[in-house]
Amino acid sequence: MSRLFIFAAAAVLLTLGAANPAAQDHGQYTQAEIDAGSRVYSRQCATCHGPNGDQVSGIDLRRQQFRRASSDEDLARVITTGAAGGAMPPFALQPAELTGVVAFIRAGFDLTARPVRVGTAARGKAVVEGKGGCIACHRINGAGSRVAPDLSDVGVTRNVEAIHRSLTDPTSGMMPINRPVRITMKDGRTISGRRLNEDTYTVQLIDDRERLHSLVKSDMRNYVVETKSPMPAYVGKLTDAEIADVIAYLLTLRGQ
Repeated sequence: MSRLFIFAAAAVLLTLGAANPAAQDHGQYTQAEIDAGSRVYSRQCATCHGPNGDQVSGIDLRRQQFRRASSDEDLARVITTGAAGGAMPPFALQPAELTGVVAFIRAGFDLTARPVRVGTAARGKAVVEGKGGCIACHRINGAGSRVAPDLSDVGVTRNVEAIHRSLTDPTSGMMPINRPVRITMKDGRTISGRRLNEDTYTVQLIDDRERLHSLVKSDMRNYVVETKSPMPAYVGKLTDAEIADVIAYLLTLRGQ
């Protein structure tokens, strides 16, 4: 098992996903899975990796510092079939052990954490461009709408938990600068859209027809900053596995 973790640490980078598709909790591992993984790690893995997962040079399992990117599905496949070139032999682990170890690492060795599952980026890209309808509002690498925030570098600006929150509870995950605004001007015009920038004297926003507006506050009669995100929650609209795949894809978006 210790050799397994030396390879696993080299095989994963911030994108561990759903090794056990049967476990459904809106994309999060269960407490039982984390507890089980802790026991497996302490019993068989800590000898090489240490109690904090940082005894192998260049690797820190607790901080999720690895060397290569992979989903949980990829990791599970390597663990059960072994690595090419004899880097590690195949391991006949029980499904619960396999899922638990991944859950424990994703929890950062914290038994009270609820780590988010991260799936496969290729499948997530298909969901984003298809069933999820994301590019109807968002823009990614030059394609899609500008009405909602550009996601081209979301993998740099937001972590796994923040992306998961934006997909499952968009209002709680909304950044203040992106809040929608509704403005009534003194001449009677009403302008609504997503706030892009604001200073003491002006507000810049983009409306639902992708038109940019720069408005002077002294010309406004009423200025309302909404607190509810216009983005729909995807719980119930996408499966937990699809949400995990979307997260995996968004994490790969790091600008061009």
